[in-house]
Amino acid sequence: MHDIRNTAAYTRVAEHFDRLHTPALGRPHAVMDPQISPDASRVLVTGSVFDALEGQPRTRLFSARDGRLVAVCADEGSSSHGGRFSPDGKTLAFLSDRAKKGVFQLFLAETAGTDDAIAAPAVDGTVEYVCWSPDSRRVLLGVAGFGADLAGGQGSGANVSVESELPAWHPNVEQGVPDSAWRSLWMHDLRTGELTQVSPDGVNCWEAAWCGLDRILAITSDSPGEDSWYDAALAVIDPASRSHRPILTGDNGAQLGFPAGSHDGRYAAVVQAVCSDRQVIAGDLLVIDVATGTRTPVATDGVDVTAVQWISGHVLGYAGLRGLESVYGRYDHPDRRGEEVYAVPLSGGPMYPQASFAETGEIAAVLSGYRLPHEVVVVAGGEPDVRASVSHAGSDYLLSVCGTAEHMSWHAPDGLEIQGILCLPEGEGPFPLVINIHGGPVWAFQDSWSMKYPWVPLLVSRGYAVLSPNPRGSGGRGQEFVRHVVGDMGGKDSVDIISGVDTLVQRGVVDPLRVGLIGGSYGGFMSSWLVTQDRRFAAAVPISPVTDWYSQSFTSNIAAWGNSFLRADPEVPGTAAHTRSPVLQAGKARTPCLNIAGAKDRCTPPGQALEFHRALTAKGVESVLAVYPEEGHGVRAFPAVTDFLTRAMTWFDRHMPAGGET
Repeated sequence: MHDIRNTAAYTRVAEHFDRLHTPALGRPHAVMDPQISPDASRVLVTGSVFDALEGQPRTRLFSARDGRLVAVCADEGSSSHGGRFSPDGKTLAFLSDRAKKGVFQLFLAETAGTDDAIAAPAVDGTVEYVCWSPDSRRVLLGVAGFGADLAGGQGSGANVSVESELPAWHPNVEQGVPDSAWRSLWMHDLRTGELTQVSPDGVNCWEAAWCGLDRILAITSDSPGEDSWYDAALAVIDPASRSHRPILTGDNGAQLGFPAGSHDGRYAAVVQAVCSDRQVIAGDLLVIDVATGTRTPVATDGVDVTAVQWISGHVLGYAGLRGLESVYGRYDHPDRRGEEVYAVPLSGGPMYPQASFAETGEIAAVLSGYRLPHEVVVVAGGEPDVRASVSHAGSDYLLSVCGTAEHMSWHAPDGLEIQGILCLPEGEGPFPLVINIHGGPVWAFQDSWSMKYPWVPLLVSRGYAVLSPNPRGSGGRGQEFVRHVVGDMGGKDSVDIISGVDTLVQRGVVDPLRVGLIGGSYGGFMSSWLVTQDRRFAAAVPISPVTDWYSQSFTSNIAAWGNSFLRADPEVPGTAAHTRSPVLQAGKARTPCLNIAGAKDRCTPPGQALEFHRALTAKGVESVLAVYPEEGHGVRAFPAVTDFLTRAMTWFDRHMPAGGET
């Protein structure tokens, strides 16, 4: 059906989201990016706020205190995020788009006695992050030009829609990388009020941080295209001369992220990891002597590090993932002595665990679980103190229908242990099962609010069990575990997932005749791929998939990454670009597929979903294609979310009914 807005199914899903979000309109329903002041007296977070259930939520800064989340600085309905306390604790720097929606600029406010903020000089572009100099006198700005690529986890597409005065008939012209796509570094001097560029022309700066008073660390490449990030190097930039000196490249195809410089400028810290997405980094922590280039691997007791901060000249704080746990620790570099401070089997961030460290020893974090709405906590002496929660009547409603979650593990046929989260509805099994496959492939599920995807509690509320597996290639199990998937996407990781289904069938939890698939990005590829490899699946909903690695190689903005992970040359017949493409094996499929795509997706362009849909229908397999014109990598804005999930729920109800309804 083309228009489903007047159906009973659409009304049920709309009522579900109304009951979930309406009680929290105007207040945060989720929080992230915790920042603790140097003296640990304040904790700042960025909250997601719906003013109405339309579009995507805006962001706003909140202070966690007295058990509440209190808005920081008047925002007049604009978005703000990225708040950072100055090292002396006197000033707050943050980003706001109050001048023009979607274009973020630097604002400064006193941390005591005022709610007013002063705009710093504007840059030509949008500011993505800020970083204070150790003496609290300068602010480093990471600036992206208008139209720069967004990472897949941000929804792909461009960071800011560039308005055009051209007539509607005029062609869209692509001619190499536009000048506006570059990312550069700028410095705002609070003493003089000056704003100056400090990065060299022709150097793209993806991330940056101060290293002492006269050096900047940056992850750099010689091109601004999203694919260039995968080969980016760690460099030292001299802000006075705007010169840059690379000091580290990733080993064996690994990527670099989270640069951090010690206060005295002697040391750099960086995380090295095999990655499939920019900003989704979990791996090995390295400390580098900036003068000599000597590298010291930091022992973290099996933790894949996902956040780094120098607490003093020689003490480093880190957060990370170990299996299904969020872990927080410290490392003293001269003594080469590490200390695990806190570990918890909950989610610690929107993608991976985040943290902020006070000089006095406290750690700020945001925790959530499938049955725990986001909480802002401060860990002191190894014990968490809850400073604020986003709980409200809407989260209470979700808890009443979302069932339960449990950690589970099983063994693949080759003996490798695989972990996941199983969400179950009320009642006795066997249940119909939907396998929720994560993107990446290098990412990982944790026990988290809604499992980070709104369809999980919605499915459970309708009587479905949902398994969210972490097959080989997932984060949190070390780099060897990740590298299993490189060169074998859709290989043994497929078997890992299927063996999890077999385990649940053997335990009597799951009905083997009612097993379905859903997943976005790499999860979309796997949802498409698995139906060509195994006919047991009753229904599938691939979202933003790759279905043809050959055409992906010439249409995606991360084509080189895909070929690298496949270890394939699309110009050579018979390589994995062909043998691991679901579209070329559609004749093996019998599973009805609902294919979902966003028209603005640059990572996995909508033609990928179209190809698979056409291939399935040509083979007589039931298939529906829905392309959302305003969406990118995934479906994120209302009412498109309601439409998409109505179609998905209807698809599963039709082909593998559970009998339950929202």
